[in-house]
Order: sequence, then C-alpha cells, then structure tokens
Amino acid sequence: MLNDRLKSFLYAWNGILAMFRAEPNAKIHLLAAIVAIGAGFWFDIERSEWCAVVLAIFCVFAAEAFNTSIEELTNLVSPEPHPLAGKAKDLAAAGVLFTAIGAVIVGFIIFLPRILSLYGQ
Repeated sequence: MLNDRLKSFLYAWNGILAMFRAEPNAKIHLLAAIVAIGAGFWFDIERSEWCAVVLAIFCVFAAEAFNTSIEELTNLVSPEPHPLAGKAKDLAAAGVLFTAIGAVIVGFIIFLPRILSLYGQ
C-alpha cells in the first residue's frame, strides 16, 4: 500500500512537470507566482495575507492542471474539431481565467496600498 501511495505522488509530480514544460500559460502563472512571493517578502505581508497569496497561487495552478487535462482528454476523444469539444475546452479555460482574475484581485487588495504608499499616495 505504501508503495502505491508513493507511486501516486510520482505520477502527480510527473503531471506538474508536464504542465510546466508544455503549457505556456503555466509558465506565465509561475512567473506571476514568483513575483507575488517576492513582493510578499519585500513588503513583509502579514500571515493572513500570506495565506491568501498562497491559496490564490495554488488555485491558479490547480485550475491550469485541470484545464490541461481536459484539453488533452478532449484531443484524445475528439481529434477532429467538434463544437462540443471546443465548448469543453473553452469552459475549462474559463475556469483558469476566473481563478487568475481572483488571484489578481487578491494581489491588488494586498499589494496596491503598499505600492501606493511607496509613492506617497
């Protein structure tokens, strides 16, 4: 049983690597996450703010992973263009967009006042 659990972590890690290697948007999300983490350290944000930032980052990564898996599965079952396949892909992409917008809003709430205070606003 322990061996099976360890394998499941290996499969998940392989999925993470595959997502970051193949998906340009995942790389953009990773860069945004690095910037947000750097800003968190720079501005010495509070523990609760860290929780919001980390949750936002990992929600976006999870949404991107779900989106990628839906796209891959859709390509497998419908290699030719089909309206329902396109709709499935569009809906999965919308999920990523929702989480990314939410992450940006979290970032604005936490970082914008601090950025403005740097400029005396």
